Amino acid sequence: MEDFDKFWNYNDPAATEIKFKEILAESPGKSLQYILQLQTQIARTNSLRALFDEAHEILDAVEKQLPATPDISTVRYHLERGRTFNSSGKKAEARTQFELAEYTAKDLNEDNYYIDALHMLAIVAPHDEAIGIQEQALIKTEESNNEEAKGWLGPLYNNLGWSYFDAGEYEKALSVFLRSLQWREGKKTAPQIFIAKWCVGRALRALNRNDDALTIQLGLFEESTTTGKPDGYVHEELGELFLLKNDTLKYPFHFEKAYELLSTDKYLLKNEAARLERIKQLAGI
Repeated sequence: MEDFDKFWNYNDPAATEIKFKEILAESPGKSLQYILQLQTQIARTNSLRALFDEAHEILDAVEKQLPATPDISTVRYHLERGRTFNSSGKKAEARTQFELAEYTAKDLNEDNYYIDALHMLAIVAPHDEAIGIQEQALIKTEESNNEEAKGWLGPLYNNLGWSYFDAGEYEKALSVFLRSLQWREGKKTAPQIFIAKWCVGRALRALNRNDDALTIQLGLFEESTTTGKPDGYVHEELGELFLLKNDTLKYPFHFEKAYELLSTDKYLLKNEAARLERIKQLAGI
């Protein structure tokens, strides 16, 4: 990866754009490959803010300067063109770009971007294809000697685990979530370890291993109480687990806390209104 990549802040793409443009202005003498890669990332800062026309305009300019013999700037161009199409709802166009990125990165032996392309292909592929693509990406990542490529293990474990879960293959989901937890614990990143543990607990509940699930979620509840960062998803799980135990004192409390914390989540409000309504009803609100 280039030196500018370390300045990415995906939570603040506007600030990242400003930084990237500063770097671009200070880049006389840099190779065309470097400049084109940087411009693809400036385009990405726009697509992340739903400024799709602006992103495509930058990518149009990049496309005109791509070398006749593909290189890493070609791969990154296809990745960002694909992400821009995907974010604007154009799945078919996105898939074409991600396939081009995949083929080119494979030819160049660029494991990091090859895995990125597979990761994105899985996102736009039909569910029955996505699992196979995710498995392919995970195998490649685990086998790779590229340290940047190894960074994909966390997202890939998470995505494959949930794909198995959504397909009702709960044992496979649990196995992948446990691998994810082990990897996260090796990285010693507390927020990601917390999420990985929650995923393990959710898979255990799906397998009717409710006492094991309860142990995990109660541990997370204690941790979030200690840190002063209550978690709505933990409260929701505890509500579900105590409901299964018919504990009429505890499940309404946890559902009430879950609703208080999750009812402001824009994604849930838009995509899972029925889930929120159920939490509200079980809370007795």
